[in-house]
Amino acid sequence: MKHLCGNLTFWDSNLTKHTDLPDLPACFQLSVLPWSPCIYLWLTSPFYILYLKRNNRGYIMMSILNRIKTVLGLILWIVCWTDLFSSFHEMSQNQSKPPIYFVTPLIVGMTMLLATFLIQYERLKGVQSSGVLFIFWTISVLCAIVPFRSKIMYQNGVEDKLRFTTFYIYFGLTLIQLILSCFNEKPPLFSSVVTDPNSCPEITAGFLSKMTFWWFTSMAIKGYKSPLENKDLWSLNKQDSSELVVPNLLNEWEVEKSKAQRYTFKQKRKIFIFFRGRDFTITEVLLSKRKEVRQPSFLRALLRAFGPYFLIGSAFKLLQDLITFVNPQLLRMLIDFTKQSNAPLWWGYSLAFMMFGTSLLQTLILHQHFQYCFVTGMRLRSGIIGAIYRKSLVITNEAKRSSTVGEVVNLMSVDAQRFMDLTTFLNMLWSAPLQIILALFFLWRNLGPSVLAGVAVMVLLIPFNAFIAMKTRTYQVEQMKHKDDRIKLMNEILNGIKVLKLYAWEVSFKEKILQIRQKELTVLRKTAYLSALSTMAWTSAPFMVALTTFAVYVTVDESNVLDAEKAFVSLSLFNILRFPLNMLPQVISSIVQASVSLKRIQDFLSHDELDPESVDRRNNASGNGADVVNGTFSWAKQDQATLDNINVMVPQGSLLAVVGHVGCGKTSLVSALLGEMEKQEGQISIRGSVAYVPQQAWIQNATLRDNILFGRPYVEQKYRCVLEACALTPDLEVLPGGDQTEIGEKGINLSGGQRQRVSLARALYSDADVYLLDDPLSAVDAHVAKHIFDKVIGPEGALKGKTRILVTHGISFLPQVDNILVMVDGRVSEMGSYQDLLKQNGAFAEFLRNYSLEDIIEDDEVTAPFNKIFIYFSGCYALVLTPLECFLVMSCVLCVLQVKFKVYWEYAKAVGPFLSLFICFLYGCQSASAIGANFWLSEWTNDAQHNRTQDQVSMRVGVYAALGISQGTVRYSEHGHTNAARKLHQTLLDNKFHTPQSFFDTTPIGRIINRFSKDIYVIDEVLPSTILMFLGTFFASVSTMIVIICSTPIFALVIGPLALIYVFVQRFYVATSRQLKRLESVSRSPIYSHFSETITGTSVIRAYGRNAAFVLMSDMKVDENQKSYYPGIVSNRWLGVRIEFIGNCIVLFAALFAVIGKDKLSPGLVGLSVSYALQVTMSLNWMVRMTSDLESNIVAVERVKEYSETQTEAPWIVKDKQPPPDWPPKGDVEFVDYSVRYREGLDLVLRNISLKVKGGEKIGIVGRTGAGKSSMTLCLFRLLEAADGEIVIDEVKISEIGLHDLRSKLTIIPQEPVLFSGTLRMNLDPFEKYSDEEVWKVLELSHLKKFVSNQTSKLELECSEGGENLSVGQRQLVCLARALLRKTRILVLDEATAAVDLETDDLIQSTIRTQFEDCTVFTIAHRLNTIMDYTRVLVLDKGQIAEFDTPTNLIAQKGIFYGMAKDAGLA
Repeated sequence: MKHLCGNLTFWDSNLTKHTDLPDLPACFQLSVLPWSPCIYLWLTSPFYILYLKRNNRGYIMMSILNRIKTVLGLILWIVCWTDLFSSFHEMSQNQSKPPIYFVTPLIVGMTMLLATFLIQYERLKGVQSSGVLFIFWTISVLCAIVPFRSKIMYQNGVEDKLRFTTFYIYFGLTLIQLILSCFNEKPPLFSSVVTDPNSCPEITAGFLSKMTFWWFTSMAIKGYKSPLENKDLWSLNKQDSSELVVPNLLNEWEVEKSKAQRYTFKQKRKIFIFFRGRDFTITEVLLSKRKEVRQPSFLRALLRAFGPYFLIGSAFKLLQDLITFVNPQLLRMLIDFTKQSNAPLWWGYSLAFMMFGTSLLQTLILHQHFQYCFVTGMRLRSGIIGAIYRKSLVITNEAKRSSTVGEVVNLMSVDAQRFMDLTTFLNMLWSAPLQIILALFFLWRNLGPSVLAGVAVMVLLIPFNAFIAMKTRTYQVEQMKHKDDRIKLMNEILNGIKVLKLYAWEVSFKEKILQIRQKELTVLRKTAYLSALSTMAWTSAPFMVALTTFAVYVTVDESNVLDAEKAFVSLSLFNILRFPLNMLPQVISSIVQASVSLKRIQDFLSHDELDPESVDRRNNASGNGADVVNGTFSWAKQDQATLDNINVMVPQGSLLAVVGHVGCGKTSLVSALLGEMEKQEGQISIRGSVAYVPQQAWIQNATLRDNILFGRPYVEQKYRCVLEACALTPDLEVLPGGDQTEIGEKGINLSGGQRQRVSLARALYSDADVYLLDDPLSAVDAHVAKHIFDKVIGPEGALKGKTRILVTHGISFLPQVDNILVMVDGRVSEMGSYQDLLKQNGAFAEFLRNYSLEDIIEDDEVTAPFNKIFIYFSGCYALVLTPLECFLVMSCVLCVLQVKFKVYWEYAKAVGPFLSLFICFLYGCQSASAIGANFWLSEWTNDAQHNRTQDQVSMRVGVYAALGISQGTVRYSEHGHTNAARKLHQTLLDNKFHTPQSFFDTTPIGRIINRFSKDIYVIDEVLPSTILMFLGTFFASVSTMIVIICSTPIFALVIGPLALIYVFVQRFYVATSRQLKRLESVSRSPIYSHFSETITGTSVIRAYGRNAAFVLMSDMKVDENQKSYYPGIVSNRWLGVRIEFIGNCIVLFAALFAVIGKDKLSPGLVGLSVSYALQVTMSLNWMVRMTSDLESNIVAVERVKEYSETQTEAPWIVKDKQPPPDWPPKGDVEFVDYSVRYREGLDLVLRNISLKVKGGEKIGIVGRTGAGKSSMTLCLFRLLEAADGEIVIDEVKISEIGLHDLRSKLTIIPQEPVLFSGTLRMNLDPFEKYSDEEVWKVLELSHLKKFVSNQTSKLELECSEGGENLSVGQRQLVCLARALLRKTRILVLDEATAAVDLETDDLIQSTIRTQFEDCTVFTIAHRLNTIMDYTRVLVLDKGQIAEFDTPTNLIAQKGIFYGMAKDAGLA
């Protein structure tokens, strides 16, 4: 420097540090300060120019702003060079100046030219706001402030007027440049901003706005004012959209695949060359080597596609890690400063502001890093989903076998999600070790080797935490198993709730649920203890580490003195160390999971694809519509051939029928023509486009019209003709929305026949050249089949003149086709016209003989009743919609409500009010002991100043240890939450068992199950941890404030404004982020449902050549989902920056007030208050997150409460009205003027019924559908409560006694037999009232004894869910056995119509006649022959008694009954 500056001083500590008016020496001001911004700009600009060259965003027109910037840049250059020329001028005047006067203006002038060039270059490349230049101008202004101040201070003796003036001009212009660089340029021409009405403001945001995420504020405000909707979301940025991301990833993947192929090819060549030499000993080794087929690496493709963008984030992370360690050093200087009584105040202030500055920088950099990571994660997910979707459209059938639909959907949802989660942590892999090394380095410098003691404690805690994590995982698996059992049983109970009520079996099943729940709660409690342990370890870890380190440090060597500087700097370093140590195990486990996912995705993407060239689609020379020559086909490469040596010629425009027995290869032939099978040899050619109707119709979740058009333009005339031909016009009249009716997943609201006809209509509309129809007539009834054949397929149909290949079982149509192809066991046995084949008397003639009988008994097609449509959404919501609400998937009900305080109170009550208070009190105690321990530490460090250290060491360590350990033990407060979980579930369950039947008729089961699964899960597992975390962070924040106020009371003034800002930001964030989460979850399920729909319909999509359209649809759905996910990420960043800013302000004020009150404060207290302030940001940030989580999770309590308080039915037992045990002795039943309705506000179903039945009479009840027959029986059991009148059984009014007393004395054999999963014995006698002999006896009477005794487990035979492992007839007999076992005076038979074959029916009737001779029997009869020998018959019509007399009298009267008997052939 001596050469440059001549005799000017470069550094003088008397001038800078030890004075009240500091200033920098002249040489320093002339060299380092002006050079700093220049060095920065020259270093960054080459990279920046390269970056701009690569990323051109378009051209920006010259604006006034741009012109001003450029002009100012040029003036700055002129100003600098004026200095340079004046130096030359002085030189010519023989006033020699040191070289620095030439060098600096030259360098600065050149830099100003570079800056001016960049201003223009950015404009040409479309940069609206430049970060590089903003930072440059900021540094320039900051570096110019010092000389500016010096010149003002010493302006009396100005010798050099010119340089004085030029400097002021220079300073003024750089300041203006800085201000101007905060403003944005106009967007580039033709950019998406101009064209897109709802573009994301990020694109046009300025540099500052991007760093602080200010551009998001508009959405935060919007979300706070009113609930966000889809239209409020911004469009996705172009570079995040699937149309750019997916092709990018796929290109890299193709590169990888071709590399792998080249490698394998090289290996093969090597082997070949070896064999040419005659060395045969090597052969074995080589053959084993040859198996190494190199897999293409999906990881490499990912890295190449997304790596560069991610690395920018990593660079930010590196910066942030380094800046983290600046604050502890500043803290050391600050404590040092408070010790020196004579240190100048300005130094303290500058330290405070430097702390603030580094914290602020750290905040901004950290959140930029997160933003880059999250956006990478988001792109990864888009890319992976897109790649899997595209692959699933082209994989072979063999590959499909190895991965089911569910597995592939899992790849998309779970595995892609894992990658997304990993990207946020991935940098910790190198950042954590770096932070650990740096922290240890600084600690070592601070405390020497005794640090190792503390580190040892940390390392020992890792296996402890790992052990807890493993235990927790095993418990979770167990917990899941119990939960699944409980939900499965609950589902059965809700499906069979009517039967439970009729049999009065609720109590027994409730017990079963509670037993499972008890197991679940036991596991929960164990988990809670474990989590308490780990929380304890986690809270006391930093403390234990500090304790061991300090204790070792003080006791190792007499001369070691623990002063404030050492203690608090070490504490803040330990706090930094805590995060990476805790994160590393998590990151590693998450990498292990992701590697598993990676392998799964890679395997799926490496599956074989269908060969698009296997079918020759060009116009073949033969002039035939379709040809197969010597074709041999199999479903998978290594399978044996399914079709062998097939030769088929289908002349252009002819109709070929393919017939044969089941499994002879008819469908395979169609698949081969579509190119869906592996072609082993031969040729296939098809002339022109193809339309395909599969055997199982594939229907999309879209409107009926869209299903038929299938992406083709709508032509009214043609469309009407198609509907007419496919017999769909009458169906449209029944559908609630005509052809705009939305059809549920898998065509749930169409009958099988309708689905098939829609599929046919799609083919007809597509107007193709070749039609492949795979048995389209099997699902429709006979007259419709005939209509379709005549109007569509046959010689006179709409398709005449087209090439048609029809697979069929229907024999009646065969005489009308051109040619028939008979298939036997995968070969063509014969082919020719109908007449020719009959003459040959071969396989075809035999086929005719077999099938002609079956053809007569053609099923009538069952049409779905359209007045009510059941739709099952993904998940388990089922909805019952009337035609008015025909848009199935109504925009999901937006429950937008601030959760009331009442709900929190409900939860506190469930935990126990005193316990809740006690938990809060414990948290308070914990914070208090933590504060106590730290105050004690600060006292201890003050000993150093008064030299009274040695005698008190053991006392100091002891008390510090006691205070610290007490804060860990205070945390055992977990069992309250298991109590709450138990109570809330119990009340919900009680209520559901007491709820009247009408509730279950109107509420979809899915909704109730959801309360029992999702909401109870949240209450069990999610809510407690959220609440505890919230309390922890809340008390941590409060204790920070207390500590700072105790040490510097003036701080209390600042708390108010900061708290206000905090609450303000927090409200905005919580409101908006909740809406965004909701929108994101609503838009997520369509991705998966569309995907699973596509996989089931791949062959149809390929046949019609719609691959590209479906890929586009999937991409749109993914983008739609990312559109709400992206603001969600940004909202977190937005919040983080703002909250951390508040935290940084707290640091600033704590340090400032410490400097101000320096004389009154001990260094220990300063260290304490500032090191507390440095931690506060973390807890403030978490507190907002936890508040938001708490608000979204507490909703579960509200939903459970809502269903625990629905209206209940009458009590099960009324104590003072209990009938005698042997009631009813005779079985007389009397209806007195009885009326009933199903629900409030509906019409009466039975009106004014009065009748008397004597004990032992047999009554048959008949009537048309809807006459009120079943309602009569429901009234006896009080499933329906009387609207008027009453029923009396043996002088007891049934409305006065308890429901169980009534229902247990009546028996019903219901129409549908319902069985529950469990043993057969449990299904007959859930209360275990009867002995085994009695059970065997009723099994014999109900003709089940033979079947049961043949089973190995006899009575313990396990019935599966719904009794699926018994036939329907057997189930009906089990119900009969139940009735025989109960043997009450009154029996109700709701006759099973279709369930039972005639034989079983006779068995049941004879058993009832013999066993229930003396009982009163009511039978709802559908077959009149069963009641012709009954005492009396009751004929109901429209809810009133039409006729009531003996069967013979009624027939004689020739009324309604006579008409029914005549129809049945009994009269």
